[in-house]
Amino acid sequence: MAITRHYFPGNNTPEGFFSYYEYILGQREAKKIICIKGGPGTGKSTFLKRVGSKLSENGENMDFLHCSADEHSLDGIVLTDKKIAFIDGTSPHMIDPITPGAVDSIINFGEFWNERRIAENKEDILSGNEECSRWYRLAYNYLAAAKCVCGNLSAVHEEGIEISEIYKLAADIIAREYKKYDISIKAGSVKRFFATGITPGGTVSYVKSLLGRMKRIYLINVPEGCGNTTFMNILLDGAVYRGFDTECFYCPMDPARKIEHMLIPELGLAFVTTNKWHDLEPWELSEDEDDAREIIMIDISDYQSVYFAEKHAGLLRRLSEQYAELIGESISALARAKEYHDAVEKLYIRHMNFEKIDALAEQTVESLLCVKR
Repeated sequence: MAITRHYFPGNNTPEGFFSYYEYILGQREAKKIICIKGGPGTGKSTFLKRVGSKLSENGENMDFLHCSADEHSLDGIVLTDKKIAFIDGTSPHMIDPITPGAVDSIINFGEFWNERRIAENKEDILSGNEECSRWYRLAYNYLAAAKCVCGNLSAVHEEGIEISEIYKLAADIIAREYKKYDISIKAGSVKRFFATGITPGGTVSYVKSLLGRMKRIYLINVPEGCGNTTFMNILLDGAVYRGFDTECFYCPMDPARKIEHMLIPELGLAFVTTNKWHDLEPWELSEDEDDAREIIMIDISDYQSVYFAEKHAGLLRRLSEQYAELIGESISALARAKEYHDAVEKLYIRHMNFEKIDALAEQTVESLLCVKR
């Protein structure tokens, strides 16, 4: 049975749109990277869904890369065993060929539209794009304000955390999981993505889909706003220094620093954080008895002073409410941006030749199924 995974290669963050697209497939590891060019509503996501679904039905292990502007749309697919990727190369994640011919190629969906008829809607398209951008700016401003509140939450929590116990916990895990492996001459690689997206439809988490091959999962409950950056970085360094390739999934509120989840595929090992924004219960991760996996529970609250938590309960509650309100305002602004984006899409859709795109999808599937792993 094919394994399908879902995640976001880019995200809406306090820093604006934040891209980790360069980590999808490296130039040396990729057999082929196909950049898809075309405007909104030209059928890129539908093409990716159709190709990805057909390949999955035929037993190909697939990664589905979701769009943070619309969680139901795709920005890419990856044939993980064959090392072939199709990536939407249009704004805001501009992807262009790096090694044309040898690795990269382009599919131009502009070949399937009636350019003259689209040009007749120039003013409406420009106005729609301008309104869309305006609502994105508002959304990012709300997220920046939410990050400040989250910083206050983190500061309050960290005063009550026994940091030495956190270091000891990380050291114990490293001793348990990595002790059989020597430090490697060649460090492991790190890929970076997002498991949770801030989207027009709310916060959407695909973390469960990432755990199909994981046999041992550390499920780490972290209080909202509590920083676990140091803890996760220690675990990451321990793996990388021993030569293991890792996949790290970052928090959209701190996209360059805060690791929420980490996978070490070679070991079948995962470290997954859970909180109110991406809640997971142990029973959700259990498999059939014939293919059992081990779930190890860790609660960071156990390393926090009970007295301190009670003392600041009111402050933490107010900060949590403010944080949720600002995230909600940001999501509302993203939803307004999507309304204008959808209106622009309609101006393209009516002038596309989707029959040719459907035929291209069928041809693409047939050719990819013939590629050897």
